[in-house]
Amino acid sequence: MLFREFAEYLERLEKISSRLEIAEVLAELIEKMGLGETAMGVYLTQGLLGPVYDNREFSMAGKMVVRAIAMASGESVEVVEKKYKELGDLGALVVSYRESGTGKNLSLGDVFVALKEVAYFEGTGSQDLKVNKLSELISTTSSLEGKFIVRMVMGKLRLGFSEKTIFDALSKIGNGDKSLRKELDRVYQLYPDSGEIVKVFKSEGVSGLRRITVKVGVPIVSALCQRLNTYEEIVKNMSEVAIEPKYDGTRVQIHFRRISDIRSQSSDSWTVKSFTRNLEESSAMFPELKKMGEFVKSGEIILDCEAVGYDVKTGRILSFQETITRKRKHGVEEAAASVPLRFFCFDVLFCNGENLLSRPYFERRKILGEQVLENKVLVVDESIKTTEPVELEEIHTRFLEDGYEGAVMKKWDGEYLPGRQGWNWVKIKEAEGTSGKLADTFDLAVLGYYFGKGKRSGFGIGAFLVGTKKGESWVSLAKIGTGLTDEEFVELKKKLDKFKLTSKSNKVVVEDILKPDVWTEPNVVVEIAADEITKSPSHSGGVALRFPRLVKFRDDKGVNGITTWEEVLEIGKLSGNVF
Repeated sequence: MLFREFAEYLERLEKISSRLEIAEVLAELIEKMGLGETAMGVYLTQGLLGPVYDNREFSMAGKMVVRAIAMASGESVEVVEKKYKELGDLGALVVSYRESGTGKNLSLGDVFVALKEVAYFEGTGSQDLKVNKLSELISTTSSLEGKFIVRMVMGKLRLGFSEKTIFDALSKIGNGDKSLRKELDRVYQLYPDSGEIVKVFKSEGVSGLRRITVKVGVPIVSALCQRLNTYEEIVKNMSEVAIEPKYDGTRVQIHFRRISDIRSQSSDSWTVKSFTRNLEESSAMFPELKKMGEFVKSGEIILDCEAVGYDVKTGRILSFQETITRKRKHGVEEAAASVPLRFFCFDVLFCNGENLLSRPYFERRKILGEQVLENKVLVVDESIKTTEPVELEEIHTRFLEDGYEGAVMKKWDGEYLPGRQGWNWVKIKEAEGTSGKLADTFDLAVLGYYFGKGKRSGFGIGAFLVGTKKGESWVSLAKIGTGLTDEEFVELKKKLDKFKLTSKSNKVVVEDILKPDVWTEPNVVVEIAADEITKSPSHSGGVALRFPRLVKFRDDKGVNGITTWEEVLEIGKLSGNVF
């Protein structure tokens, strides 16, 4: 397929808001692409160069892209910068300098390879190499192609769909309806590579999907907790319950393999990768794991853990804000020395060639205890079995007194269920304080912010608007202007300004009365506590959070892991709110 034709599909998708229509266009695109370019095309529709766990960032600032456009157009950088300030969009800037009919007939594969070159330049002189290669690509493509190329490089493709819609399209191709979605979702949870899944499906159909399974080095979608309001409900749903402490750290999935003999503990060489709950590789953040082969018996293993900072002198667990300072690209070794981590292991998903997800919890815990050796870095967390609601409450209270965030209750004979499904895992956090008076806090995305008044006018931000996904649209739930320190307001604005938009996305629905001064892409996730959920004609979500306040920034979470609109209503109902 020519990239020009691919760009025409992107333009069609950009103008559609209906998920059903998007799926129909995607189905048409997938069927038209050749088998060898299918995975590449699927990645590019999401603005990626590979699966999310193995994606490469372009690392190009706006000024570098302006230089590339200037080189391609023959204009001076000053003239192009002035034009950019007028238009406010680099994609539109390319269109203004390129004629619609010009450009070579580059294939989808040609452009994909060129974009990977841009992304993989690194080291001394890499910025110039990136600019030159991007300029060459812009100058050999049409204005429409260039518009989408630049948006991909800047991470601003914004077509408004995820792998779920891609799987709607696949199901439509296979069965003419959504009946295959459940199977496609199951496969993605084990092997989250939408490009490979589409390619296998296109080549082999449903039967090909059955051979896709868990693999060391490819993250599994993490199991997430449901919510119940009382200990009696938990015992009723689970019968036999394991209760574990809930850590306020960062979720880590560790993949380990010995190189010479995967079943031999004697091997002194190994590979270790770690992934976040968003499926992104985080290996470089954790130099502690370089000695992983000394911590486990296994030849190969996948562990589900929570990484938490601790005070070396006292052994005290550090706060989330202190732990998250370890999330960085530079100065990793220094950060590891100042904020050492302990990885609390609470599940094992794969061991020595065996997928353990369908094994009951108590068997997985037994394997976990056998495979993790005694050490100070990897620690098997506490797990207590009970069938009594009173004992659950007593243990939960003890965990809170010991400084944990709360407790996680797990079904004693339950499978490991990726995502948020079933009642195998249930969380209970503190009922008051940081959690507010509702059954849980909310992880929401910031949709925009308002200029400050008085003292805050110097910050350029005085309040911000948060919301979540309802169907295919983003809807608002709360405007927040309290509960932040001056430093937090400054930090929030810095985070949001990376995702500023010149106008509201057509995927965002906000009433005029709440229109922010600055719109942002919903990429910054914050944890919000509130006292109540009420009906609201002002918020497009139909409900509003009463007395909302910031608990913390959730840099460890992506927008795919936020609290959904349906979950917001569920939390309200669990807390006795009527709306």
